[in-house]
Formats: sequence, structure tokens, C-alpha cells
Amino acid sequence: MNLIVDVGNTYVKFAVFNNADLIYKLSFKLNTFEKQYKIVKKDFPKLKKAIISSVGHLTKEQVELIKNDLNTLVLSSDLNFPFKNDYQTPKTLGVDRIALVCASVNHFPNTNTLIIDAGTCITYDFVTKENHYRGGAISPGLRLRYVALNNLTANLPLLETKLPDNVIGDTTESSIHSGVVYGAIKEIDGIIDQYLKDNLDLTVILTGGDAKFLSNQLKNSIFANSNFLLDGLNFILEYNSK
Repeated sequence: MNLIVDVGNTYVKFAVFNNADLIYKLSFKLNTFEKQYKIVKKDFPKLKKAIISSVGHLTKEQVELIKNDLNTLVLSSDLNFPFKNDYQTPKTLGVDRIALVCASVNHFPNTNTLIIDAGTCITYDFVTKENHYRGGAISPGLRLRYVALNNLTANLPLLETKLPDNVIGDTTESSIHSGVVYGAIKEIDGIIDQYLKDNLDLTVILTGGDAKFLSNQLKNSIFANSNFLLDGLNFILEYNSK
């Protein structure tokens, strides 16, 4: 069994895989890391290997806690991957994006693929059918847009994410919801359209914390998979364990 540790900007995720099957998943705040690790280790005594992917901040002690128990891989750009990286600054490519690309190559081999991860940021990553990673784009996610409007203005309130009733907001709150949500939806559809101009056979995957919220609003055909990053991390662990 494999333990997947995904440390994001907001939450930490633990996932347990039995071969390629996801059998457990938990999301929690970083300050409960030690407690949650002890629980998952007790509940799954057959855990043997782990991979740590961190775009947030794990302490050295937290990393060592897992390394002391399990054969642990820390994700970095120096590992072996099943794709050719054409990114001009490969050392700066986020480990979360690397994992998504690996999941794409694993699940959709020899396919032009656009992976959209709708989380704290919305990232776009393009892989050719020759398994070349070309790059993509990064923009603010839904939550980040709400927070920015509140933090960088004097009078706009901080709202919870909500699908607007109408594109025309007739109050300040409904105007914010319209701008944030429809703005993100139109951005995503517009970028997909741009990729489709050059790649008619394009496969599009939508993942991340806001994937479910956004998936039914997009006009383009997509595959929605909220566990795509975790699948990619498990694949990397197995790929580098051969």
C-alpha cells in the first residue's frame, strides 16, 4: 500500500492506494499533520511506501516522521518521469503540475491533453500526443479572486463561492459572484477554445477543489476527475520504484 501526501497552499491531503486503486482520502489543515498521520498509519498498517508532494510548507520534522516509518520519495524535478519536459525553466515547474502531467500520460497516452487544475490557482498544462510537456498558464482561482477583491479594495465584502442566478448582478454581492464565477468560467472555456484551434483532437481534464463546482457550467466537453493529482502522485511513486 502507498501513502500519498499532497501539501497544497490551503490544505494537506492524505490518500492511500492499493496498487492503482484509491481506497482512502482525507483533507485537513497543516496544524493537525502529526495527529492525522498517526491515525492513517494505525488504520492502514500495511503501508510500505510514501510520496510527499509539497507546494506548501512541511517542516523537516514532519517529513522525517514519515521517512522514519515508510520508504519515502519526495517529489522534485530530478526524478524520472514518463514525458519530455520542454519547459524553459524546468526547476521552477511546480510539483503539483508535474504530477498532473504524469497522470495525463498514464491515463491518456499518446494524446494531446490539456489539464486544468481549479484550486487556489487555476493552472493549465498541455501535453502533446508525443508525450512532450509544453507548458501552460497560471491564473487566480475562484477563492483567490474573492479574497483579492476584498483585500485590495476598501468596501467590497469577502463572500463565499456561489453560482450566480444571473450574469447581470443587481447588488454588490451578486455583481461580485457574477464577476468571479462567470469570469473564471469564460476564461476556462476561452483557453480551451484557443487550444482547440491548433489541436482538434484535444482531450481536456478538469480537476482540483473547484472542479465539481465548475464542470457543469463549461460549454466544452471535459473529463472531470477530482483525484487526478493523487493518481499522478501514486503513478510517480510506482514509476520511480521499479
